[in-house]
Amino acid sequence: MFLLMVVICLLLGSFQAQSRAIERKQDIFGKSSEEIDNSTEQEEKSVSALIERANRHAGQGLNEPPVMFGDIAVATGLEIADPCTTRGCKWQRNKSGKVLVPYVISDGYSSQEKDVIFQGLRSFEESTCVRFMPRTNQRDYINIKSNSGCYSFVGRRTGGQTVSLDRSGCISLNIVQHELLHTLGFHHEHNRSDRDNHVQILFKNIIPGQEYNFDKIKTNNLETAYDYSSVMHYGRQVLLQFAFSKNREPTIIPIPDNNLSIGQAEKMSSNDILRINTLYCSLS
Repeated sequence: MFLLMVVICLLLGSFQAQSRAIERKQDIFGKSSEEIDNSTEQEEKSVSALIERANRHAGQGLNEPPVMFGDIAVATGLEIADPCTTRGCKWQRNKSGKVLVPYVISDGYSSQEKDVIFQGLRSFEESTCVRFMPRTNQRDYINIKSNSGCYSFVGRRTGGQTVSLDRSGCISLNIVQHELLHTLGFHHEHNRSDRDNHVQILFKNIIPGQEYNFDKIKTNNLETAYDYSSVMHYGRQVLLQFAFSKNREPTIIPIPDNNLSIGQAEKMSSNDILRINTLYCSLS
């Protein structure tokens, strides 16, 4: 009987020791996973990260734009290297000083998804003269629907134009604002004509054939400062599997301080709003 008790105690002690070891191991791995998840989550919050992931198959569906410049839809014959706001792609301001942009939203979205889209549409009313309004019979309007990927044309086009907000990855405030800013005629921040004074493009890290996403455009910068925190700025693109980076190394770094955060905007910056007001709302 005594020997049996000794065996039971030894087995119980061994089991408790193994349990403690497993708990310690789980705690170590749990902490490590949390740290990894946090770093990945921060990278994946960037507009460029979300858009690139959603746009893996963009432009491959029926009746979708044949060419994509990042998340910018390009119609055949449209030279996007020229700033279209100088040749008639601005939306018109009415007599009351408001810029009315009619929209249609697909019934394919859930009520929760529509709430996020409406939040993005209404966010322009808070600090600009732009008003997105339901379309009645207007000739020019935006047609918001879930095509493959997130994309928009730059500026107003004659007739209805698509703003694609794919249900799989494009329904967030920063992406909605980003695509609507394209619709209003704005390019990505890193494509600005003066970008070489503020960022370095590391072409050696870019996937061959994707270099055009980093072309410098002859933009009208509206006398506004380069903005690392703009919702139109791309991120460094280090961690993403589907980024423009071919080797998980950065494709964009800020200069002269390459430690600055870029492309992490969760909503329009004050500079984004200033540019809208300068282009559309100034009475001068």
